[in-house]
Amino acid sequence: MSGRPKHLPADERRAATVEAVVNLAAEQNPSDITTTAIAQRMGLTQGALFRHFPTKDAILQAVMSWVAERLLARVDEAAEGASSPVAALEAVFMTHIDFVSEHPGVPRMLFGELQRADETLVKRMVQTLLRQYEQRLRHLMEAGKAQGELDAELDVNAAAVLFIGTIQGLVMQSLLAGKVSRVRRDAPSVFAIYLRGITHTP
Repeated sequence: MSGRPKHLPADERRAATVEAVVNLAAEQNPSDITTTAIAQRMGLTQGALFRHFPTKDAILQAVMSWVAERLLARVDEAAEGASSPVAALEAVFMTHIDFVSEHPGVPRMLFGELQRADETLVKRMVQTLLRQYEQRLRHLMEAGKAQGELDAELDVNAAAVLFIGTIQGLVMQSLLAGKVSRVRRDAPSVFAIYLRGITHTP
């Protein structure tokens, strides 16, 4: 149970709720997380929780907004601090890996939402996040082609999909192995192989 004070400003309470959900998702199947479990983790009653979020879906929407905002801000910062487009791609890759390592509940939630057959607002939010991420990658790759760092014939759409898919594969393997630290260990050598594929002409 959390040691947080029970009386927090609304914004802090919402942020604490997001944190509780992300932490719970790292420990159990995200689809099994109940509002009762969230309230217990926070040391609240369900009634107190529902004063800030009317439904469980509203909580999940807040979590996805937090994920999109934090992840995109971190990859943007990583890219802006890089010396070249290729260096930016590597920085984005490693920053994403670090984000997942720090918040292992996040990929579990994202995978869970994307597997749902029905079309929900939360699922659409995940899809929007992926599109925004891919757009950033395509921009960096076009810059890399223009500067001669990447293969001039590179299909940036396919390369962006593969970039994200490579991270997803690393994350999935680490989750299956039950060792989140594995994703950080494997990421540098995996990115090196990916980079060879987009810089060398067949």
